[in-house]
Amino acid sequence: MKMNGEMMAIKITDLNTPETITWCPGCGDMAILMGVKGAIAELGVEQKDIVIVSGIGCSSYVPQYVKTYGVHSLHGRSLPVASGIKLANNKLTVIAEGGDGDGYGIGMGHFIHIMRRNIDLTYIVHNNAIYGLTKGQTSPTSKKGMVTKSTPAGSLEEPVNPEALAILGGATFVARVYAGDVVHMKKIMVEAVKHKGFALVDVLQPCVTYNSFNTYQFWQQRVYKLEDEKGYDVKNKWKALERASEQGMHADRIPIGIFYKEERPTYEDGVPEIRDVPCAKQPIDGIQIGKILERYK
Repeated sequence: MKMNGEMMAIKITDLNTPETITWCPGCGDMAILMGVKGAIAELGVEQKDIVIVSGIGCSSYVPQYVKTYGVHSLHGRSLPVASGIKLANNKLTVIAEGGDGDGYGIGMGHFIHIMRRNIDLTYIVHNNAIYGLTKGQTSPTSKKGMVTKSTPAGSLEEPVNPEALAILGGATFVARVYAGDVVHMKKIMVEAVKHKGFALVDVLQPCVTYNSFNTYQFWQQRVYKLEDEKGYDVKNKWKALERASEQGMHADRIPIGIFYKEERPTYEDGVPEIRDVPCAKQPIDGIQIGKILERYK
């Protein structure tokens, strides 16, 4: 925010909205919300220059709870909407939010293609290995054998590995955090938003109502920070894949932190029309579209 023309520090309370939070008591979404607000406050980006885009699911209420611009889009479609916003005004800070079902299920096609394009935005995935909003069905990250309302005899499918997919798919920033460590989560979120390129932050979070396997206690006993590992290099793709293969929610040791990071030109860098002036700020006076419309009569 600005006062008398000077930039003022953003406080977390500046980001509060009057909306009532409807998540279950103890839900990991609340910690993620704290992390997002804390990261925005630390980054110091003006609220008018931030857009949070969500899909459908418990996670997707975030735009209602953070006082920035926001779009609550369709199931699995946060990434194409966020991409359109970024290309329309590439000066904005764009954050997409979604869940494991939203992003790694119906939205998987968008996830794969945005990574290879390397569009400059941050994707925060609330990964609780269950469909919470629809009352407890198996999700793409549920462990094999997991008993849910949709798999009463146990899931027959191997879970998706988001970090390995992202590393191989072309994401230039790949991280995993744990909702039970808000300080560490906020730190990684800040790094993700600062990164120029597509950044994935996969958040291990409990669903206290429908997932009795992946609890706070489960993760607390298993997570370890990659930055504490002697000699770990975030630029080494093969080492990153090796750590990502310690399958997130089902291993005895679960790495969190930045898996992989590289510098590569973004999609926007290859669009000369927006290099100097964002599309949304370009003059449209005198533009005639009559000839184009004639073609569709």
